[in-house]
Amino acid sequence: MVFNLFFVVVFVFGLFVGSFLNCVVYRLEVKKSFLQGRSFCPKCRHTLAWYDLIPVLSFVFLRGKCRYCNKKISWQYPVAELATGLVFLIISNFQFPIFNQFPIFEFSNIANLIFLLVIVCFLEIIFIYDLKHYIIPSRIIYPAIVIVFLYQLFGNYPFILNFVFAGLAAGGFFFLLWLVSGGRWMGFADAPLGFLLGLWLGFPEILIALFLAFFIGSAVGLILIGLGKKKMKSPVAFGPFLVAGAFIAFLWGEKLWSIYFSFLGIA
Repeated sequence: MVFNLFFVVVFVFGLFVGSFLNCVVYRLEVKKSFLQGRSFCPKCRHTLAWYDLIPVLSFVFLRGKCRYCNKKISWQYPVAELATGLVFLIISNFQFPIFNQFPIFEFSNIANLIFLLVIVCFLEIIFIYDLKHYIIPSRIIYPAIVIVFLYQLFGNYPFILNFVFAGLAAGGFFFLLWLVSGGRWMGFADAPLGFLLGLWLGFPEILIALFLAFFIGSAVGLILIGLGKKKMKSPVAFGPFLVAGAFIAFLWGEKLWSIYFSFLGIA
C-alpha cells in the first residue's frame, strides 16, 4: 500500500514539475528569468492565482481558456504536464519496479532516481523548445552536460571513459554533419545535444538512440509530407527525435541490442 502511494506521489509531483517546465519554456522564449516573478497569462499578462495553476485540472475547469481574458490556452500546457507525470512514473518504475514486493530504497537508488528525473526535465525542455522554435537553448543544454558529467564522474567512475567517448562520438558525428552541409542538414546545437545523450547513455545505447532518432524522424517526416504538412526541403526539428530515441534506448536499449544481435545470428 505504501509502495503504491509512492507511485501516486511521483505522478502528481511530475504533473506539477511539468507545469514548472512549461513556465521555463515560456520564460526562455521571452528571455526572462524563470526563477523570479509569479506566473501570468501570456496573452493578457494578468497574474494567475494558485487555483489557475493546478496541473491539468485548471485547464479542464477553465475549458481551455484564460479566466481573465477568455483567450485560448495552448494545449502544450496540459499535454506537457501529463507527459511529465507519466515519464516520472516510468522512470520511477524503472528504478523501483512496481511489481517488486521488496523494493530496495538505498541511498544510491534514490540518488540515481533524482538524477534521472532531473535529466528528464532538461530533455523535456529541449524537446518542447526545439519543436516550437527549431532551436536548442544553450541555457539548458550546457548546464545539463555539466550535471551529467559530474554524476558519471562520481557515480560511474570505473566506466567514465565509456560515457565520455560515447558523448564525443555522437557529438562529433553531428558536428561533422553540420560542418559538411554548412548547416543545411543539422543545426550546430545538435552536436552538444548528441554529446549530452552519449555522455548519459554510453555505448552501445547511444548507437541505438541515434538509429531510433533517424528512423522515427524519417517516418514522421514522410507522414507529414504525405499529409501535405511539410515539403522535402522544409526544416524539421531533430532534437525531439533525438530525445525520444534516447529515452527509448535508456529503457530498452539492452533488449533492443540483444534482439539485433540475435537477428544477425550472433548470440
